Parts: sequence; C-alpha cells; structure tokens
Amino acid sequence: MEEQIRFILKSLGEDPEREGLVKTPQRVAQALSFLTKGYDMDPAKVINDALFTEDYQEMIVQKDIDFFSLCEHHMLPFFGKAHVAYIPHHKIVGISKLARLVDIYARRLQVQERLTNQVATIIMERLEPLGVAVVIEAEHLCMRMRGVEKQNSMVITSTLLGAFQSRQETRNEFMTLIRQRG
Repeated sequence: MEEQIRFILKSLGEDPEREGLVKTPQRVAQALSFLTKGYDMDPAKVINDALFTEDYQEMIVQKDIDFFSLCEHHMLPFFGKAHVAYIPHHKIVGISKLARLVDIYARRLQVQERLTNQVATIIMERLEPLGVAVVIEAEHLCMRMRGVEKQNSMVITSTLLGAFQSRQETRNEFMTLIRQRG
C-alpha cells in the first residue's frame, strides 16, 4: 500500500522524498488500515458473545452513538450519530454491543444507506427481536469539500423492521425518544 501511496503523491506533482512527505506513505497506510478495520471483525461473533435470556419486551434504545466512516465513492469521511433500538423477544444483548456493531460496519468503505441496513439486519437476525429500528444522521465531507460544496447539510437514513415497521405508535415512540436531548 505504501508504494501505491508514493505513486499517488508523485501523480499529484509532489516529491515523496521531501522531508514532510517521507513518512506519509506509512502513515496513510496505517490510517487506512485503522479506518477500515471493520473488514476483519465478525459482527455475529460480537453479538453471540453477549446474548442473555431475559423476560423483557419493552423498547431498548441506545442513541447518539458517534461514528465515522469512509464514503466508498470518494474515500472521504462521513460521520455523525447512530440511534439503535430493539424490542427483545426473550433475548437481550449487552448494551455496548450495539455501539460495537455500528463501529464494525462503519469501519468499512460504506454508503450510509447500507450501513443503516447492515446494523438493523444483524440485530434482527441474531436476536430475533419483535422489532429493530436504526436511524443514522451524518455529515458527508464529499458534499462539503467537493462537488456541490453544501455546508451544514445532513443526511438521515432509517431502517425499521418488525414492530417498528408495522406499528405506528412504536415508530412514533422511538422517534420521540431519539429527538429528546439532555
């Protein structure tokens, strides 16, 4: 990867041997490896290691999960907050695992729509809950730094499964909970 980064630097008209750039290929390779480490992580294993039987069938919400990812179209960052909820059906998962799932999928080259679906789908498949809801709000630097150059724009995506899709009151409760601040 470092050799390819040197090639990119040369293609940009830079001298990869210049003092400020000598270690840049190594640093960029390390950064890209860190930012895409989700490829080496198994989301199913994260959940399976923390499943518990519990007689609880009310909504569980974890909101404002900070994340960052790289847009697969431009390899520029997008970042924001994920809100994840599920209604258990005899199985709950350790609460930190919801944030870990967001991180696993976010640390891959992504589009926001797929990220939203992947988080919801793995929870639905592994926990078999009555419903799952995921809303992601993100800022995309590919929209701010290039192209249309629109500052302060926000992209919001949602995936609603099971009870969140079929019951308006459940969906409304979730939306109210994630809008509350403080």
